[in-house]
Amino acid sequence: MYLRNRALLLIVGLLVVSSLVFSDEGMYPISDLKKINLKKIGLQISAKDLYNPNGVSLIDAIVHLGGCTGSFVSNDGLILTNHHCAFGSVAAASSTEHDYVTDGFLAKTRADEIPARGQSVRLIESYRDVSTEVLSAVSDTMDLAARTRAISKKMSEIVAETEKAQAGRRAEVAEMFTGKSYVLFVYFFIKDVRLVYAPPRSIGEFGGEDDNWVWPRHTGDFSYLRAYVAPDGTPADYSPDNIPYHPKRFLKVNPAGVDENDAVFILGYPGRTFRHRTASFLAYEERSRMPFIADLFEWQINTMEELSKNDRAVALKHDARIKGLANTSKNYRGKLKGLERLQLVASKEADERLLQQYIEQDPARKAKYGNVLAEIAAVYAEMSAAAPSELVLDATRMSSTLLGIAATLSDAVSELQKPEADRLPAYLDRNIPRLKDNFEQQLKNYYEPTERAFLTKLFSLAATIPADQRIAALDAAVGGDYSDASVERFLEHAIGATKLSDPGFLKEVLAKTPAQLDSLNEPLVRLAKGLAPESQRLREVRQRREGALSKNYALLVDVKAEYLKTSFIPDANSTMRFTYGRIKGYSPADAVYYSPITTLRGVVEKSKKEFPYATPERILELAKNKDYGRYKHPKLNDVPVAILYDMDTTGGNSGSPVMNAKGELIGLNFDRAFEATINDYAWSASYSRSIAVDIRYVLWVTEKLGEAKWLLEEMGVR
Repeated sequence: MYLRNRALLLIVGLLVVSSLVFSDEGMYPISDLKKINLKKIGLQISAKDLYNPNGVSLIDAIVHLGGCTGSFVSNDGLILTNHHCAFGSVAAASSTEHDYVTDGFLAKTRADEIPARGQSVRLIESYRDVSTEVLSAVSDTMDLAARTRAISKKMSEIVAETEKAQAGRRAEVAEMFTGKSYVLFVYFFIKDVRLVYAPPRSIGEFGGEDDNWVWPRHTGDFSYLRAYVAPDGTPADYSPDNIPYHPKRFLKVNPAGVDENDAVFILGYPGRTFRHRTASFLAYEERSRMPFIADLFEWQINTMEELSKNDRAVALKHDARIKGLANTSKNYRGKLKGLERLQLVASKEADERLLQQYIEQDPARKAKYGNVLAEIAAVYAEMSAAAPSELVLDATRMSSTLLGIAATLSDAVSELQKPEADRLPAYLDRNIPRLKDNFEQQLKNYYEPTERAFLTKLFSLAATIPADQRIAALDAAVGGDYSDASVERFLEHAIGATKLSDPGFLKEVLAKTPAQLDSLNEPLVRLAKGLAPESQRLREVRQRREGALSKNYALLVDVKAEYLKTSFIPDANSTMRFTYGRIKGYSPADAVYYSPITTLRGVVEKSKKEFPYATPERILELAKNKDYGRYKHPKLNDVPVAILYDMDTTGGNSGSPVMNAKGELIGLNFDRAFEATINDYAWSASYSRSIAVDIRYVLWVTEKLGEAKWLLEEMGVR
């Protein structure tokens, strides 16, 4: 496992301080739970309480919820997760007549619960190592692109075989260490998920983007959902005949919460970290990819806000997209600042020079590992050189709803002609219904002025690409003329009479052949088809690059383990992980200390008349009257709102249950401090802090503002 503190490494008789010795970052896979001394870290439960493959355990209460995590809190499938995780579904259900985004949503009976569009629930049932099976598909004689395709095909075959043998289950093969280890996860998959209670935006998004990635925080980032299944207990699409799912285990909610220095832990599904990547990867991220994405997203956000400012109906179409883009953009800005502050590229380069010295001190090591770092660096150098073109090509789908749909149609029609085992994962038969639903959701939020503005921006980006990297299809669309008049002529022709905004038309197209698709009189489809060879070429280039990285990163992990005389925790990859820590403040700057619990007082102090600090009058009244009920913190004499801790989290951990030493729910993870945005690349005990909404605030708002005491009773809070 990783070492908690920096250490001195002995290298051929010399003591060298190296940042290759990592802190104990603690995103432990469930296979590693027995390696942790739970008592020593302050917990009062056993590894079997966390995960018991032959019985019921806490993991049976944790759900993978799209890109987030949630947890069952009742025997009737009630789920607690973050407000921002449910936000897209709330927005999808909203209209100018029923603005659930602004006003919140409450189902007063089970019959009033409405579909949470776009949501699904996965519950882990089993896992096993399939590294030998996956890697049996590759050989040393394969070229690098063929290696990538062979691994992908073998993973798809294992998934298909597993799902065929286990009806109603979803399978996934996750790469744990790049090119080295693979694990098959089997999930129970629930398709009928419904909204139960989402507080008003003034609670669930209090502080908005001003406070995002910031501590102190006062956001009531929570919502309730419910999982439904067919009457026989099997997964089923939405139906009024479905019944609440009865989980094997649900979490006990502890309304007493926690205090500073209390031991806590999280079980959840963190998205992606990149801590085993090299300096050359970080340099590409810092100098090319992240600045491009952050700048593009900020422009898109500003454009949508300007188009929305006088029309709530338009704003509803943009709300979810703005929220997602803003979260990523601010995250990237934080990472860029962290990379600069820590000089992480230079630090990693220094580490790698020491590692290279170690490799070259032994002829056998040099023969096996001598070129590993150089070959990895060559891949990222190629990516950096090609970034102006490749990033714009990637942006085609991010810049236009209709062009993205057209490109997806083009890919889908092509992929659906292949045997299922040879298709890209998104176009497996099981995923086609979700693809159609995604089309409907995208078109629900389609707004033509935004489409025109975003496509105009895309062409302006294409005009900046160096001549030797220009994208032929974009050049051809405007006849090589990127003037405003030329771009406007193309847009008028492409958008004026398009059928791509008709969901029925899109479903019909999915049944067509590539030749039939070519015959459609749709300029954006033609553009997408024209871009397809460019995308295919880039896909093949990336397969080759991935093959090189897969091969070399596997070797790099081996030699680093030998060098440091330790083993590593694999980077996060959206599979179940365990992390632990304490309720703990921190010092982000000289002479500044942040305590780890905020209160209702802070909500009142921040409150203004306008969004994002427009607190409901009922909340202000309750605060003025000190109507705290059972949720008052005995030392702070107020209702706790948010808590801070030194656990290791990243994107995907949103909605993860924060549990006390006994495994009781005391908060919902929803964010990190700004200094911790760098967590994806490097973790530090001094500045890596994550944020949860305190369960006492969740319960207090549910009871006092939502007046939904039946939900508390359902959770056993009486």
